[in-house]
Amino acid sequence: MISVSRIRGVSLCVVLLFLSSRAAADTIVLKNGRRIMALSAVEEGDKVKYLTSAGELSLPKSIVDHIEKGSDAPMPGSSGADAANLAIAPPRMEARGASAEVELGAVHDGAIDRQYIAKLESAARSGEPSANRSAALGHHLAANLELAHGDMEHALIDARTALTYAPQEPVFLMNVGYLLLRRSEFKESLEYLERARRFAPDDADVSKLEGWAYYGLNKLDQAVAEWKRALALRPDKEVQVALDKALADKKEEESYKENESSHFKLRYSGASAPALARDVLRTLERHYSEIESELNFTPPESIGVILYTQDAFSDITKAPAWAGALNDGRIRVPVQGLTSVDGELSRILKHELTHSFIAQKTRSACIGLAASCAIRAPTWIQEGLAQWMEGQRSREDAAVLLQIYSAGRAIPLSRLEGSWMNMSGDTARYAYAWALANVEYIQQASGITDIDRILDRIGAGMATDAALREVLHSDYSDLMQSTAEYLRKTYGR
Repeated sequence: MISVSRIRGVSLCVVLLFLSSRAAADTIVLKNGRRIMALSAVEEGDKVKYLTSAGELSLPKSIVDHIEKGSDAPMPGSSGADAANLAIAPPRMEARGASAEVELGAVHDGAIDRQYIAKLESAARSGEPSANRSAALGHHLAANLELAHGDMEHALIDARTALTYAPQEPVFLMNVGYLLLRRSEFKESLEYLERARRFAPDDADVSKLEGWAYYGLNKLDQAVAEWKRALALRPDKEVQVALDKALADKKEEESYKENESSHFKLRYSGASAPALARDVLRTLERHYSEIESELNFTPPESIGVILYTQDAFSDITKAPAWAGALNDGRIRVPVQGLTSVDGELSRILKHELTHSFIAQKTRSACIGLAASCAIRAPTWIQEGLAQWMEGQRSREDAAVLLQIYSAGRAIPLSRLEGSWMNMSGDTARYAYAWALANVEYIQQASGITDIDRILDRIGAGMATDAALREVLHSDYSDLMQSTAEYLRKTYGR
């Protein structure tokens, strides 16, 4: 989630020279319409294994429709924007007893066998501990399949149902905590993880997940402590990466001052005047009310904000040179040389705050710097809406966008779903302009209400293209064509 404040001065015309230079990638297309970008993807037995920036991952072959080899698209960058690239693996579960039989019966042929699970529930009425655990396991497996399909709502329902049969089983408690992390519901996640710790005080996964919850709550000291504890219990590359990033944040912010308001927790370097910090909070609170009204949503968690010097921003975020701010769960903004909020900083703050609203509205998890993000709303909607909220419109870019579209060189929106972090400044300039144009068309055609409805459906686990079909009665191709027609009608001469 990168702001556009630094790429406005780049000519969009030069993008035509770069559209043929994108890296080849594989795209895994699931049966529910969701698309996953990967460095490479192969079928192995009943699994599809694929390589991402988070390492090698796998999916059941039964939920995969097909693999598109060598797709000409921007590769996912360090933000791992697809939910499958989230650098938080689910808690481990040791096989025992009749678990193999339940695994075969509860989920097979790419679907949940509800009749089989109902039989497990019936058997559990006997009160036998083994029968209760089998029923719990059946719902746990159902939750895992629903999660693989992107159906977070039903996954959480099944995960919580599993606990009704085995309320003291640590892995089931951790699984609910994990799903709540994926929804950015950090406080509630901690409640389940603390319960898991009572029954499994030396389980590394408890500390691993609690570290992410504390990081999401902007509690660096507790996050570092939990991740150090997790590594002492078991080596884990994911935890080591997260810890290194948290320690870098902690070292940078040790001398920072703090301030807060109703909805924000602010940390700022000594180079920033307290008056600027107060002005930033006042500006954010004003923008908060405006976005809250537009999106008909109030974020359940407070939002962290960090004000950096330019050098500290570059060192900590490793953001591309064209980025003027970054939102990875916390709003990170360089403010060197400013003594009050000017128009440019106000615009950047509103842009990045929009990302925070979208993340919590769609129940995305973005925990730690970019490698630990699971963003459910595609990047083109995120960046298009953030620009629209800050007041940007397509008039200055319309002619070149139409030229690119008419020449058949427009990058499909489906290929702008993942991270843009590895894009060149010129290609990013095009991506932002095209994203804004599509969101602007939706807003002008049917109002912010339809964008709100699309985000709600994405938050419920629906694939973006399915959400578009349900709300707009259009697919990606239709939307792109309608956007081009809108640009021609509105800004054409």
